[in-house]
Amino acid sequence: MPRTVWSGAISFGLVTVPIHVVSATEKHAIRFHQYHLDDMSRVRVRKICEIEDREVPQGEIGKAYEISKDTLIAISDEELREMPLPTAKAIEIAAFVPAASIDPLQVGDGYYLQADGPVAAKPYKLLRMALERSAKVAIAKYAWSGRERLGMLRVRDDAIVLHAMRWPDEIRSPKELVPDAVEVSDDEIEGAQALIDHMTRDNLEGSEFEDHYTDALADVIKAKREGHAPPEAPAPEAPAGKVVDLMAALEASVKKARTSRGEGNADVHELHAKKKTTAKKTTKKPAANKTTARKTAKKTAAKPKRSA
Repeated sequence: MPRTVWSGAISFGLVTVPIHVVSATEKHAIRFHQYHLDDMSRVRVRKICEIEDREVPQGEIGKAYEISKDTLIAISDEELREMPLPTAKAIEIAAFVPAASIDPLQVGDGYYLQADGPVAAKPYKLLRMALERSAKVAIAKYAWSGRERLGMLRVRDDAIVLHAMRWPDEIRSPKELVPDAVEVSDDEIEGAQALIDHMTRDNLEGSEFEDHYTDALADVIKAKREGHAPPEAPAPEAPAGKVVDLMAALEASVKKARTSRGEGNADVHELHAKKKTTAKKTTKKPAANKTTARKTAKKTAAKPKRSA
């Protein structure tokens, strides 16, 4: 059971839902410590007081705001907890918006909100079901770790999830990163859409979405522990030739996507839509002209080849 990282309540108009906040994710990455390679002794980061030149225990460490080099304003954790903010003790819902209106860049870590006891069960379920039926997400404000934050509440299965969010002014504009104007044809766009169709999945299940790096690292650690040589990396594939034609690259990509999904090596049809053309009326050539052309072709084929 994950530990509680914060306790408070959800404020939903005049409805209050007491909750515990627990992490909704967990990390499976392999962690390393730092060691001195000469003698393999542990290297640690120590907090040293600059004036007393000694290591300071955590109990003697606090927060302060630096006004100038010689002027500091100490702020205690109790003062941060007792700030006159309505969000200091509650996750206060400010609005409900369509989920599609939220920029994914704003969305951060996720936390499950757990109802705090039987009294909270009914208002918790009420808010969850109301969110489900509205097909919207709730935007809320709350105060953690010395600052007021923005959050998004949504439903996952039977639980309410809180996502930490960045404030709108914390998202940088991408205008200066946009490339110079280039022309993209309708055929190329349709080719890219065809590739998207062949790479579309219903969910994120499959070996493509597994953490192969951590598995490979675990194999290296196991081999070294048992005194074996670490596994060798497979030989890299020969680099493909540089494709200048964008449509050719799209067609090759679709063929590769089909093969990877077990759809066989069927020929890839042209991705772009065939343009409609007006048929031109042609006048049949006289039969004599056809005969003359055939005779000329036969004479040409009968001529001996020149020696080099």
